[in-house]
Amino acid sequence: MMGPTLRTLVLAVVHVVAAQSPTNSTSFSAVPSSAGNNPPNTSTATTTSSSSSFSTSLPVTTTTSTTLTSVATETGPLTWPISEYSFTPFPTPTLAPIPPVFPATDPLNPPPVDSDYNVVPDFAPAWAAAYEKAQSMIANFSIEQKVNITTGVGWMNGLCVGNIPSVANFPGLCLQDSPLGVRFTDFVTAFPAGITAASTWNRALIRARGHALGQEFHAKGVNVALGPMMNMGRVAQGGRNWEGFGADPFLTGEAAYETILGLQQSGIQATAKHYINNEQEWKRTQESSNVDDRTEHEIYAHPFLRSVMAGVSAVMCSYNLVNDTYACNNYKILSDILKREYGFQGYVMSDWAATMNTLSAVAGLDMTMAGDITLGSGTTYFGANLTAYVMNNTISEARLDDMATRIIAAWYYMHQDQGYPNVTVDSFHPYNPLNQEVNAQSNHDELVRKIATAGTVLLKNEGNALPLTKPKSIVLVGSDAAPPVSGPNEYADQGGDPTGILAMGWGSGTTNFTYLISPYEAIQARARKDQTSVSWDFDDWNLDQAGNDAIPAEVAIVFINSDSGEGYITVDGNVGDRKNLTAWHEGDQLVLAVAAQNNNTIVVVNSVGPLIIEPWVDHPNVTAIVWASLGGNEAGNAIVDILYGAWNPSGHLPYTIAKNASDYPAQLTLGGTATDILAINYTEGLYIDYRWFDAQNITPRYEFGYGLSYTTFEFSQLVVTPINASASLDSSQEDLIQNWENGGATPIAEGSSAALWLHMPLFQVTFNVENTGSVYGGEIPQLYVHHPPSAGEPPSILKGFTNIELAPGQTGQASITVSRYDLSVWDVVRQGWAKPNGTIGFSIGASSRDFRLNGTFPV
Repeated sequence: MMGPTLRTLVLAVVHVVAAQSPTNSTSFSAVPSSAGNNPPNTSTATTTSSSSSFSTSLPVTTTTSTTLTSVATETGPLTWPISEYSFTPFPTPTLAPIPPVFPATDPLNPPPVDSDYNVVPDFAPAWAAAYEKAQSMIANFSIEQKVNITTGVGWMNGLCVGNIPSVANFPGLCLQDSPLGVRFTDFVTAFPAGITAASTWNRALIRARGHALGQEFHAKGVNVALGPMMNMGRVAQGGRNWEGFGADPFLTGEAAYETILGLQQSGIQATAKHYINNEQEWKRTQESSNVDDRTEHEIYAHPFLRSVMAGVSAVMCSYNLVNDTYACNNYKILSDILKREYGFQGYVMSDWAATMNTLSAVAGLDMTMAGDITLGSGTTYFGANLTAYVMNNTISEARLDDMATRIIAAWYYMHQDQGYPNVTVDSFHPYNPLNQEVNAQSNHDELVRKIATAGTVLLKNEGNALPLTKPKSIVLVGSDAAPPVSGPNEYADQGGDPTGILAMGWGSGTTNFTYLISPYEAIQARARKDQTSVSWDFDDWNLDQAGNDAIPAEVAIVFINSDSGEGYITVDGNVGDRKNLTAWHEGDQLVLAVAAQNNNTIVVVNSVGPLIIEPWVDHPNVTAIVWASLGGNEAGNAIVDILYGAWNPSGHLPYTIAKNASDYPAQLTLGGTATDILAINYTEGLYIDYRWFDAQNITPRYEFGYGLSYTTFEFSQLVVTPINASASLDSSQEDLIQNWENGGATPIAEGSSAALWLHMPLFQVTFNVENTGSVYGGEIPQLYVHHPPSAGEPPSILKGFTNIELAPGQTGQASITVSRYDLSVWDVVRQGWAKPNGTIGFSIGASSRDFRLNGTFPV
């Protein structure tokens, strides 16, 4: 006998929890039943004092792994039993568009970028039209044909890193890395990394980066770009942090949102990845990230919610387990949160070889990539296995229809049925002339230079050491100033010890450099204009020589770096994640050696993330620190633009730079045998990065949001104005607003977390910013919310930012809007977003610890 549908049962379970859970420390289980079976309570997730843990437990017998006494491990992954699983598809959104706040939006024509968002685009009509076309296409498909839509052809069996075969009138799909450029081909741009884009805190530049990336993927005939990456910088040493947007969910969410709007404006399907809790590389396929429900919603899932609100086409589930269930086999996160709560209309693909079971389709997985169980195995969990499961009613054909519909609908949604270019990428044969058939670069070098410059953060500038003004002599010290010894692509996937300027990390998130401008080349060109004498020493290890070379120079510039990447490549003992937070190549000692001999030592840092710079940061001869992150093709030119003042620094840190590595709230979880599944307990909860430093009263070296300029700014005239944008809402949404105002939570319903009434502007915060210095420059005003103590939130939470550029003496008005969502917290008992009881304050400032104006919201 068939049991209740998966969606109905999960909602029923959550309703029971909402009615019965007495406190915020209660864990809950949202478990789909099979044929009416009642699952045992097999959750092993940990809880924190302020939030409940959500369980994704399943009715199975688990296997026991060998454990190390020094390592917390799990008993084994939870999997699905063989049974019969019925299916009812989630409904598509039906709310009518309400311009100008909620306009019907085609992904090829998104709302104009604004330094402060106040439009909630409505992609529902575009999705509805695409679904209708997709359902019509598959109406006469056989089971085997629909299965083929969901199953990649296997690793290295097509031109792209992922390939869906052609089926009848459907031409198939090309899926290709990476988040910063088209991987494995020629004549493409190496854009600044995600962490550099986030450091701009500039929505227009982030949108432009996404648009230019999309244009290059489109030109190469790629259908699906495998980015952006939006995992959080929970662990400062995390190997892939540089691919993402930093350590704050709001900043990461806004960067993801703008990147996706830009990518898809170019006709490319964007992919939000890696969903979810994939915050370290060590044993990423054999670790369970154990996260409580409130933390999951407020921190790690938030960027994916913003991605859905940007109309993203695809979401990639990650390698790791989440609360003991593999992410790609996890009904709670794939179906209940993503598809039900967020109202996601696109499809879920696996990371490459992250599919763990044919029954992952029941959990919500729509596409397996690259198709094979392990890369190159020639076997698959989908394909013939999925066909058999559908034919014997283990998996409902209605679910298969849903999978195929979602995939084809995304193709229609992005208008890829209309004259799409042929694929001109051959990922596995680099010398195939096909790779050089299309030059996709356009004039994107100009944008690359602008983003790399705007993403550079000035951390220290004593005595106005910068900008440089025609110095008589300069010495460049350190290999990071140089061109790579064997060219910019000296290592496959950039997976080696850098011999020159570090402009991207390593792994699948890379692309080939068509060219790479080093600081040596860029400074040489500028020095020739100024008739400055330039010398250099690229030997990182001969400290005596470096010091001696610095003695006669008017300015000594030391270049240091720190690299990381994906865990399938190990570099100097760094298995993806960094072993420590010190500069590579004895960088600290190199700075000290030069500073000991030159009283105008400037340090330039190219790094994937934070470093501990205590050995030299306060050295009296270190006059300036320029944090250049990863600049892509134009890295050297961008550094010169900052050093010489062609661009007044406007970048701000997207993470905290601590004084000690132990000050960070989360560390790498290491150890384990080949069979262990590590337990990574997110015990810091909501207190990630600066939130932890604030709550624990730990003084950082440079706080989140920090960044200097060559000018100064003053803030004044704070005004908070309610926005009555709800007048055109229907009565049901007005009732939800009234419920929220009375302390109620959002309902348990489809699309509840993405609801218009929750996200439409509620307050506009305006204030004046004056450039009180002597040069033109830009500032990044930031808004931090302070919840009442009863809410159990960190002291300060970023909930808004904008950018403003001003001439000397000029005053301009800045504006930041906030929504009901921005002022809400996740209620684990009621399973919804609710307004805390008490006064909600806020501060406007230049960083998370530099507040200039304070106010309260009248709610």
